[in-house]
Amino acid sequence: MHDDDAATTRNDDAAMTDGGDDVTTALMPVIAIMAKAPEPGHVKTRLCPPLSGETAAELARCFLLDTVERVRGIERTRSAILYTPPEAQTFFAGVAPGYVLVPQSGGDLGARMASAFDVLLARGHSPVLVIGSDTPSLPRTVFHDALARFAEPEIDLVLGPSDDGGYYLIGLRARHPELFDAMPWSSDRVAQETLRRGEKAGLGIAVLPRWFDVDTPADLARLAQSFHDTGESEMHTARFLRDLAWR
Repeated sequence: MHDDDAATTRNDDAAMTDGGDDVTTALMPVIAIMAKAPEPGHVKTRLCPPLSGETAAELARCFLLDTVERVRGIERTRSAILYTPPEAQTFFAGVAPGYVLVPQSGGDLGARMASAFDVLLARGHSPVLVIGSDTPSLPRTVFHDALARFAEPEIDLVLGPSDDGGYYLIGLRARHPELFDAMPWSSDRVAQETLRRGEKAGLGIAVLPRWFDVDTPADLARLAQSFHDTGESEMHTARFLRDLAWR
């Protein structure tokens, strides 16, 4: 999870919209994607160069589309977008129809994540799983695994560590703001520190298999190779990389 999926927005109570269903009662798990509108110069900046700002923005849009489709296929869950900036609501409603839309609210990344959990838990969702939008090849089995861990009553926190020391998924069944406050974001200690804090709080913890975020040219080359190896040639990102002739 990185600041690339979040930005400072308004600090008032987060307003929710939905694709048509009654969301006043929603007693089921929710998988929420933390995402930033793919605007040139504001997303995937660590890929520029070699990519231009416009190409990086289109890549980020493909990441988002693939993540939306992957999350939508998880049975017996609701799907949500934790989006920024607030004026991008129409864009996100278009790319993720039927999703619950929650504008990000708070100061730093930790405050925004804590706020997102507060909003979704207050609406009756439990557990709440939050992911970023920079792991488009994350297998659906990971979500099934995370949800299965929460079927064990002693599990309070599920964490999916990423290769860069952060995490690609965090799941909770109750509020734990101490996991987000004053966290050294964008460092290689985030997952380790989150686990340490969880243990200190006496939480039951389950750790998922490691995966990788796509932040650098080396990560992008790894992603392209993974699409080749798995045959996932029809994903938006795979087609875009093929058109880009990325190696």
